[in-house]
Amino acid sequence: MKHSIKKIFMNLNTYLFFVLLISFVAMMLTLEQQLSFEKVNNLNKQKEVIKSLMKLDKNNIELALIQFNGKSTQLLQEIEKLRNIYKYDYTDRYLFSHGDEYLHDLQKLTNLTKEFNKKAHEFYIDTKNQTIRDAAETELQKTYEALNDHINHILIRNIDYNQAKYNFVKIATIIIFFIILFSTLLYRRRLFAIYKDIEYLYQIDKAKRDHKIYTLEADAISMRMSRKSVESDNPALMDPVTGINNYKGLVNSYSNKKNLKDSDFTAVAVLEIDNFSKTRRTFTQEVTQSILKKVAYTISLHEQAVDVIARTDYNQFTLIFSRASKEQAFKDVDLVRQSIEELKFNITNVGAVTITVSGGFVIKPNNTNLEEASRQAKEILAYAKSTGTNRILQERDFAEKNF
Repeated sequence: MKHSIKKIFMNLNTYLFFVLLISFVAMMLTLEQQLSFEKVNNLNKQKEVIKSLMKLDKNNIELALIQFNGKSTQLLQEIEKLRNIYKYDYTDRYLFSHGDEYLHDLQKLTNLTKEFNKKAHEFYIDTKNQTIRDAAETELQKTYEALNDHINHILIRNIDYNQAKYNFVKIATIIIFFIILFSTLLYRRRLFAIYKDIEYLYQIDKAKRDHKIYTLEADAISMRMSRKSVESDNPALMDPVTGINNYKGLVNSYSNKKNLKDSDFTAVAVLEIDNFSKTRRTFTQEVTQSILKKVAYTISLHEQAVDVIARTDYNQFTLIFSRASKEQAFKDVDLVRQSIEELKFNITNVGAVTITVSGGFVIKPNNTNLEEASRQAKEILAYAKSTGTNRILQERDFAEKNF
């Protein structure tokens, strides 16, 4: 089975986009890991702050209060930073759904911090009664321990979160590694095979004449390159005047190429030179043959690797075009008509002569043979000739006529 270069490169484009996406995800996970470090640093910083609040100098109560107000406000600001940091922890929020749990811990941390600030404020304000001061110190110690324990609890949960994330990333990384390894080896082999096909077509390595072609496009090019020699070996397939296929050559070439086409639509068009027939010979035989050769050459300029063209009657040419859409096929056939219209012939005793063609165009269904499609195109051609010259009609035009 031969492969299409077009499909290989489309899949390669998808693969490269996949690698880019994985690189982006890896970058985001790295940044999220940095957020985890910031959370740990933030919580440790809070532990240092509340520890320092337990050791303020009560001998200078005004200075102690200034320090207390600054540090108690700082504690609440650090908690708000933790909330903001978590907004960017997408993996933890959406993949592991730890959001509610984590935000609940932060809310509890906020409440404990406010309670700690309240008890610390009471402790540093009341300096008169020793009994009250001792009770306040006891309460402050309790809230300090509760706050410190909860911070430790959040730190331990953060380790659990990171462990779960690490386990997921580890498995995903192993799977992605093998996908990328397999895809890289596959596309390396395919690109090397494409290069070998190109090398064969250019005949760089003369020792590889028995090379088995890997791609459809290279096979089509190879067939086209060898077509002249094949036709010269079998003159029965060639039109002796124009040098292109005759009807037998058309059928033979189509049978060889129909499995190579990579497009969805096959168009059959029959073109006839206007006012140019056996019964109405306006020009000499030499001029007639010159016109036929020029028209055939003009048509061949629009021929692609999987297309087939032929002279199938005295003044008729059959075109089989394979294209991605019906519209593109008709457009290319009409371009042939326009190119022929632009031809100019200077004929003795006549002057400048313009040649035009009329045509019938059909899209050949897969379940219709070439002969039937050609017959339909000729019916449309006959209708086109009855309505004028220098025009190509389609099936819908013929259907409107019948309607």
